[in-house]
Amino acid sequence: MKSNFFNFFTLIALITFSSCGDKAKEADTTKAKDAAVAESSSVSYAVDTDKSTIEWKGFKPTGTHNGTIALSAGKLNVIDGAVKYGKFIVNMNSIVVNDIPVEEEENAKLTGHLMSADFFNVESHPTSKFEVTGMETKEGKSMLSGNLTIKETTNNISFPVAVSLNEDTMTLTSEAFTIDRSKWNIKYGSKSFFDDLGDKFINDDIELKITLTANKA
Repeated sequence: MKSNFFNFFTLIALITFSSCGDKAKEADTTKAKDAAVAESSSVSYAVDTDKSTIEWKGFKPTGTHNGTIALSAGKLNVIDGAVKYGKFIVNMNSIVVNDIPVEEEENAKLTGHLMSADFFNVESHPTSKFEVTGMETKEGKSMLSGNLTIKETTNNISFPVAVSLNEDTMTLTSEAFTIDRSKWNIKYGSKSFFDDLGDKFINDDIELKITLTANKA
């Protein structure tokens, strides 16, 4: 039931559907850039993978799907409340569908389709990666930029975040944003690649919201 799938991150996916009503703004997306370098004066934090997650939402004409995906590792370096360096790894085997009850057959079908070669090809690409390239303030918002690698494709994305420091713990929470899966060559059901889909297409937009908790290393 492929069309029922991904409809992510459908992650990430990563995750990409619905009627086009209230989707978040697309992240600024460019070619990959040089990764940031950790400075000796920065404070290092290790991501607590048990307390961190990525929420995803995918869209198609008949509705939406949503769920979560977990991280397997991560590290962030901070100076004066700004992320100067960092990287986190996304566990693509951890895709969870939340809008269909887990006991229903359609939940397993959608989860399996997301993990298949039609979308994220988790067997060959068990992880995705985000590597920080910079952080700056634009129009009053803190914009985090980094190289996002899904399967074998890397693009740089920039999206708004809030960073909070509390003694030995930091949290980083993004606003909801979308990525265009076609830019990562995820083709299934995409009108960017196929012109004969009628109303059976799946939107290219994948909505993501990142919440990270990290502890001083």
